[in-house]
Amino acid sequence: MNTTCIMCPMGCSLTVEEEGKEIVVKGNGCPRGEKYGRAEYSHPERVVTTLLKKEKGGVVSVKTDRPIPKDKIADLLLWAAAFRVQGQYKTGDVLAVNPVDCGANILATADEEE
Repeated sequence: MNTTCIMCPMGCSLTVEEEGKEIVVKGNGCPRGEKYGRAEYSHPERVVTTLLKKEKGGVVSVKTDRPIPKDKIADLLLWAAAFRVQGQYKTGDVLAVNPVDCGANILATADEEE
């Protein structure tokens, strides 16, 4: 597998392969790249940012409070398309707890505009 490390601005080009039972990372310029390559190969995850519609019109900028498995992203985005935010919120408020069993909560990333 070829990927680009995102752990620092260097953006090292990584080659990650399984040799026997060991995951081997090549091309990393530092230990963070090796750790990233191993994780990306065995269990890729991402923080998801999106917009949720408000019940009374408008949208809310949100993100997951931790990375979620890449294979859960599509389910989360389908959920987000149907979900409506009710009531008031401010930056950091949890707007949903572990939707679609993704392993993360959904946080508001901006205060509600009046």
